[in-house]
Amino acid sequence: MEGHAEERLCRKWRVACGVYSYNLRDVFTWRLLKTIVMGQVLSLLICGTAVSCQYLANAGVETPMLQSFLNYTLLLLIYTTILVTRKDERGIIQILKSRWWTYLVMGLADVEANYAVVKAYQFTTLTSIQLLDCFVIPVLMLLSWFILKTRYRLVHFIAVMVCLLGVGAMVGADILAGRDQGSTSDVVLGDGLVLLSAALYAVSNMCQEYTVKNLTRVEFLGMMGLFGTVISGIQLVVLETNAVAAIKWDLRIGMLFAVYALCMFALYSFMPVVVKMTSATAVNLSLLTADLFSLFCGLFLFQYTFSALYIISFVVITVGFIMFNAVPTYTALPEDDPAEVFSDRPAESSSDHLLAADRDTPRTETLTAVAAL
Repeated sequence: MEGHAEERLCRKWRVACGVYSYNLRDVFTWRLLKTIVMGQVLSLLICGTAVSCQYLANAGVETPMLQSFLNYTLLLLIYTTILVTRKDERGIIQILKSRWWTYLVMGLADVEANYAVVKAYQFTTLTSIQLLDCFVIPVLMLLSWFILKTRYRLVHFIAVMVCLLGVGAMVGADILAGRDQGSTSDVVLGDGLVLLSAALYAVSNMCQEYTVKNLTRVEFLGMMGLFGTVISGIQLVVLETNAVAAIKWDLRIGMLFAVYALCMFALYSFMPVVVKMTSATAVNLSLLTADLFSLFCGLFLFQYTFSALYIISFVVITVGFIMFNAVPTYTALPEDDPAEVFSDRPAESSSDHLLAADRDTPRTETLTAVAAL
């Protein structure tokens, strides 16, 4: 009995730390490669929005709420319309009757997060925004721990720290290149807006993960389109009527708005697919490379100065992603012993854990076996 108790305690310690006897073929799978590529597609879409925003700003156009409104309107036209055509319990009427307030909170959090981070550029520097925006990751992990019952191990926290070190290298490269853009008119207010935006993004992403894993992707996008359009439309009328009227419209400006809206629409449409395969935390880690893609584009489009630290940053963040996803997370249930869950299936690959979770526990969080970059 004592030997069995010691073995059980040792197994629990290995589970808590994320120490497993995986071989490389179990970790570096085609599924991992696919999710890496999918995650980087998300980063490229964010890069597209950043480049189009930069061109709009250079043209004297600063209408973040109008840009968000266009994205939410596209979601409304496509996904909300699909919900309207459904006549069963998956239809829009039944959804609104049962959980309208949930989507109201989610839509409000998403709209205000987008607005707050753009507004922060008027008060603080790019360096502060890049660093403080990473606050979304610990907040999201905290929300996932208490609300989604996701349990992380020591290796996951180490992986997050590695990713943040990569962000630090990127910020250092920006400083050395003299790319500390933005303003210093009210740094405290600007930094506060960034932290508020990060917290709101965490709420929105946590709601997204729950919805796409327990309900449907179309429901999430349809409700986001409905409430996002209403909320951003009201703020657009209140805050940006004069700014929109002052825009000198031409083909180039129209194309920039179209590129921004299409990139955001694709991002919102594609992101739930990656979240369902992995987790919201893993996706946010993958999005840390979006700034790097924007910098690489800026080398050619805006004559940014190159630094080898950008390459180092990309490599460090990539290593952190793989570390985070080499060991699966699990959803805590009162009757579950995580040591038993993982020790009973030593021969299964990370992908097998993920697929098994989809089959056996459809109403709980999917095991994060491999994450998107």
